[in-house]
Amino acid sequence: MNQTFTVTGMRCDHCERSVTRALQQIDPQAEVKIDRSQNRVEVQTQQPREVVVKAIADEGYAVAV
Repeated sequence: MNQTFTVTGMRCDHCERSVTRALQQIDPQAEVKIDRSQNRVEVQTQQPREVVVKAIADEGYAVAV
């Protein structure tokens, strides 16, 4: 299932890697696409939306739901 999130606070490549790593920890098969200029994170995963939001928020980024 493809899910799209607005995530603020990502400012560099390290931020993108942190979010990607967090999402792949909850779903190793997750496909993650990040567009920092649009504050957009797209995730192809079977995990529920709230689990994905928590994983991103636990890395310290704000997620608009």
